[in-house]
Amino acid sequence: MTPTEALAQARPRRRTRQVRVGAVRIGSDAPINVQSMTNTDTSDVLATAMQVAELARAGSELVRITVNDEAAARAVPHIRDRLAALNVDVPLVGDFHYNGHRLLAAHPACAEALAKLRINPGNVGQGNKRDTQFAEIVEIACRYDKPVRIGVNWGSLDQSVLARVMDENATRSEPRPAGAVMREALAVSALESAAQAEALGLPGDRIILSAKVSSVQDLIAVYRDLAARCDYPLHLGLTEAGMGSKGIVASTAALAVLLQEGIGDTIRVSLTPEPGGPRTAEVVVAQEILQTMGLRAFTPMVTACPGCGRTTSTFFQELASGIQAHVREQMPVWRERYDGVENLTLAVMGCVVNGPGESKHANIGISLPGTGESPAAPVYVDGVKTTTLRGDDIAAEFRSIVDAYVASRYPKKAG
Repeated sequence: MTPTEALAQARPRRRTRQVRVGAVRIGSDAPINVQSMTNTDTSDVLATAMQVAELARAGSELVRITVNDEAAARAVPHIRDRLAALNVDVPLVGDFHYNGHRLLAAHPACAEALAKLRINPGNVGQGNKRDTQFAEIVEIACRYDKPVRIGVNWGSLDQSVLARVMDENATRSEPRPAGAVMREALAVSALESAAQAEALGLPGDRIILSAKVSSVQDLIAVYRDLAARCDYPLHLGLTEAGMGSKGIVASTAALAVLLQEGIGDTIRVSLTPEPGGPRTAEVVVAQEILQTMGLRAFTPMVTACPGCGRTTSTFFQELASGIQAHVREQMPVWRERYDGVENLTLAVMGCVVNGPGESKHANIGISLPGTGESPAAPVYVDGVKTTTLRGDDIAAEFRSIVDAYVASRYPKKAG
């Protein structure tokens, strides 16, 4: 058993039903899955297929696409075909708002090509149309045996549910504060919609719930409530998390608390991409949340010191960055060839204070010389010093040591 597997087993996991989305298992004892979403125009088949493939290759295990109009609905089966030609079989999730009932009815090939449907109860229809249009989507999901995520969002909360919960709150001897009322309305909308879907014939093991907000404390509170009130798998995500460090920190702060409590079966980190930045950044962050918590392993982890007055050279920073980029580039090949390589740990340290000790804790570690230290870099493999690197080719030599370790220590996959 790997350290990651041991930690994951030690974490108390909320017991849920298990939902299958294509070949992906969600809930129960399945791994916590990483999900992402495209930002291309879905009607552009090539651009969308290429971005889905990019997200899948980065490690997204489900990819959601917008299906907002006739052109998008017509494009979905062609996107699926293009992905098959690229040998990418990641499940596609269709995101429907306002007109999903019409699009799915008019384009059965779209419904067939999708692995899961996402419905937002807040905008599936207003007034008397709401129940009818919701039922039409659920009936299509039943017809094509598609699981459904009922995804509530506080930016588009069903106003009739909110009004009812507010009225009930007003009759209480001690009314709850506005934030608690909003969270209750989110939970009620999700749970009542799930009950309605089951009454319409959708099996309970075909339903996933989410209740997204953009406040960390509200997200934690609403998911704790949902987890206590149902056994559906839960999709976690801080909606509109933001850009850069703000979005990363906010998502990590919210998701880490819930995951540590055993709540959450799929996650998405909804980062706003930097201008021109890769969409895959949100996948990397989601993976790193799970891996640093010891819940899953995706790619070798590189430990590196932050630097101080003893490390005035930037060489150790450049080596740490380079080796991290190297293992990420190699992982698609390593993953196909070797079992367990994602559990590899590496350390790139900058001086003699913690360098040798930290290096010994990793599978492979290097302790670079700090300012004024002897120009030598001892390398430790599984806690044992094996060599000392010197000269101008330390980076290339260290990469070679890593590559050789992977090839010799991890068993090759059959076939």
